[in-house]
Amino acid sequence: MSAREQRVMVVGGGLAGLAATVRIVEAGLPVDLFSIVPVKRSHSVCAQGGINACNEVARQQGYSEYEHFDESIYGGDFLAHQPPVYEMAHWAPNIINLLDRMGVPFNRTAEGQRDLRLFGGSLYKRTHFAGATTGQQLIYALDEQVRRWEAEGKVKKYEHWEFLRPVVDADGLTQGIVAQDLRTMQIRSFRGDAVVMATGGCGLVFGKSTNSVMCTGAAASRCYQHGAFYANGEFIQVHPTAIPGADKLRLMSESARGEGGRVWVPRKKGDNRDARQIPEAERWYFLEEKYPKYGNIVPRDIATREIFEVCVKLGMGVAGQNQVYLDLTHLGREYMDRKLGGILEIYRKFVGEEPSELPMRIFPGMHYSMGGLWTTYTAKPDAKGMVLGAPNSMMTNVNGLYAFGEVNYQYHGANRLGANALLSCLFDGLFCGAGVANFAKDRTDTAAKAPASLFEGAVQAEESIAKGLIAGKGTENPYLIGKEMGEEMTAACTVVKDEQRLLQARGKIGELRERFSRVRLSDTGLWTNQNLSHARAVGDMLLIADAIVEGSLARKESRGSHFRTDFPERNDDQFMKTTVARFNSAGGTAGISFEDLQTPLVQPRKRTYGKVEGAKPVPVTA
Repeated sequence: MSAREQRVMVVGGGLAGLAATVRIVEAGLPVDLFSIVPVKRSHSVCAQGGINACNEVARQQGYSEYEHFDESIYGGDFLAHQPPVYEMAHWAPNIINLLDRMGVPFNRTAEGQRDLRLFGGSLYKRTHFAGATTGQQLIYALDEQVRRWEAEGKVKKYEHWEFLRPVVDADGLTQGIVAQDLRTMQIRSFRGDAVVMATGGCGLVFGKSTNSVMCTGAAASRCYQHGAFYANGEFIQVHPTAIPGADKLRLMSESARGEGGRVWVPRKKGDNRDARQIPEAERWYFLEEKYPKYGNIVPRDIATREIFEVCVKLGMGVAGQNQVYLDLTHLGREYMDRKLGGILEIYRKFVGEEPSELPMRIFPGMHYSMGGLWTTYTAKPDAKGMVLGAPNSMMTNVNGLYAFGEVNYQYHGANRLGANALLSCLFDGLFCGAGVANFAKDRTDTAAKAPASLFEGAVQAEESIAKGLIAGKGTENPYLIGKEMGEEMTAACTVVKDEQRLLQARGKIGELRERFSRVRLSDTGLWTNQNLSHARAVGDMLLIADAIVEGSLARKESRGSHFRTDFPERNDDQFMKTTVARFNSAGGTAGISFEDLQTPLVQPRKRTYGKVEGAKPVPVTA
């Protein structure tokens, strides 16, 4: 890089990374785009149900951008920062219009309007969708835009490259990154005047999840280990409807319930009849009975806990197992395939049943992390949004290091509403990307001027880590350690938590970290060594697991997806705060503190969704 040329590094090829790339290049700066997989294989491609935004059709229902903002804050149990969410909700209609012009094939009504569907946490149809493969259509459209700039030499893609660390100088200023080519295994540094992390969630920390297997959270962990704070790690979203599998969990989108899918179990415990033989009166539609206002479209944390109670506590799961019915049979196959074809194809393939004839059998599965790298922003004076182009827009506490998309904790609070994820990724890239460009342009001490020794030292440190793993002569299998971590984290830190179980998890994670120091790789080669990449990620995941456990222990309340059986009520007096984890390099553990959270636009209120207390199944007598 010449002394005059400034560049920005974008790490992550999903929607947040692609949107940021387009925005930064449009501002006049070249971008190096890094992705551990081919861009069109990034996990954003797996998003199914849709993207939220008010439009004229929604407005005719009485909906508005403010309603979108309010239900997002309410859905997140008042722990999201309000200015960013307000700005996101008001940008949403224009983002949809932009995507439409890019050629995203949104479903249309007979009149040619973009079709809308219901989604959890809202009584209004305000979710735009492309069948049940919305994420795939969006990422293909954004990839085309990035390819235009790539053809002009403004974007350079580094696919199959793994991010290893940010390069930060003694003054705390980000100067670039270190990454590894996963084919040749070369480790090298890249100079950059700003670095955008858009690397998604940490599903693999929990073993089985609906996430792709590259969603390890390792990139966030590496930033955390180099000084970035990790916020609200204890808020983990378990999706209520997933297909259990021996290898992983497969998502059955919330769009199935938004299109009229009904969740039920037999009213009579132990009723093992074919679902088609159970009359309507002998079915317990428990979400509809407990939440008559919202029914099957209650937010995910609530639906998950209700399914968990029915199956685990009451033992009323289908066929005595941890599963309930998700019933679409009343919709008809033609309608189902037109609106939900993408997910029905998955169900048919992996279960071998026809969902238009037999109700689907599902159970909750780990899905999303509301927590992520801590970031900041500049709010407008009236708190109604953020200042466009502010250089600190979604910057971490490390100067010049940004976090966009799921790896950013800002938008979802204690629980994400469905179809707000795609929106937050695109909003981060398109709105906050302008601030990244301004930060890079305003630098006088550009990365090109940083001493070579800074980058050489960072590369040597990462080479030493890799060589240490390859040369290890211990007896521990990193895959087994990762499996045990996932089982422990799923048991202790997902649907329900309590102090005793969390303390047990703390001990287990400590034990696994000690065992990890004695790992031995089965592959010690220097070409496409996936064993090395996975083992290194397991070590980093253990540190994120530690931050999640410690945050869960420190937050002695129940809020959103974080439910403590020993502290079952929300406690605004003590915990209307952001959990901030700081990495202690000496002990390798998380130091937890709490940061005050302002509520300038919407004051906290009880989050009930119209629940009818004490609703129980009416038993069926033989």
